[in-house]
Amino acid sequence: MAEAITVARPYADAVYKSAVAKKRLQEWSHMLEYAAALAEEEQIKLLVGNPMVSAQQLSEILLELGKKKFDDEGRNLLSLLAENNRIDILPQVSQLFEQLKAQHEGVLEAKIVTAFAINDKQLKKLVSDLERKFKSKIEASVSVDPDLIGGVKVEIGDEILDTSVRAKLESMAVVLKS
Repeated sequence: MAEAITVARPYADAVYKSAVAKKRLQEWSHMLEYAAALAEEEQIKLLVGNPMVSAQQLSEILLELGKKKFDDEGRNLLSLLAENNRIDILPQVSQLFEQLKAQHEGVLEAKIVTAFAINDKQLKKLVSDLERKFKSKIEASVSVDPDLIGGVKVEIGDEILDTSVRAKLESMAVVLKS
């Protein structure tokens, strides 16, 4: 997964810069979301790794499926990715683009995992603390993972804040083993 993100980053950066310059962030967001969904379809995944399907044929299939969804630049990106055998990184390109777009708009996405369900007041306090720390507006998605035992784990972009009991126990185990 980390490798796909690394490969996808230059594509996402290039698309983002073009979208900002042409004031087309929203259009690109929609095109990349659709392209990522196409790339995750089982039938497309079978074609991507198939030596009997050329890059040109794969590109034509994708462009036909998204005929009304892609403009000229979107079609060029799909053709380029097909040519370079990179169709499988479209979900990561879309994800990275959305992160760049959110930063541009001053919004960061936070994935919050808690050991127990938290109420609205606790969530607002946590989000407020995160907004102060990151100096940006935070949009949070919350999930519960009882394996954390207690505490919270927050993932914002590449940064992870893990104050869970499980993380502390793992840290103590490493110290005790050394």
